[in-house]
Amino acid sequence: MTHHGAHPYAPGLADAGEQATRLRQVLAVVAEIAGAELPRDDAALDAAARISAAYEAAPSIAQRRFDRLAEQTERWAALGVETLIALRERDRPYAAAARRLAAEIVTALRQLAEIVSA
Repeated sequence: MTHHGAHPYAPGLADAGEQATRLRQVLAVVAEIAGAELPRDDAALDAAARISAAYEAAPSIAQRRFDRLAEQTERWAALGVETLIALRERDRPYAAAARRLAAEIVTALRQLAEIVSA
């Protein structure tokens, strides 16, 4: 009989800053679908670096919360983009849904930063 000890938490393979950057890229796509353009913002690179540093310094419970929220957000954001594209291809109204999805992504990005900055 073998004994399996508890495994300490090991953060995901993706860097927290990379995750935030990917979500910002999805946000840019959603904004484009909605007919709006996000201003090109060099501060996004700085924000990604700050999130990475905060993530590394955060307790493991905060890292787990960040990872869980980032994963969930990436999943529903990707599904949202697919839905928006399908609506657009079928000449169905999609602008309001795109604006709502963009707002939700902005909220999630803010929450992610707060989780590791607390």
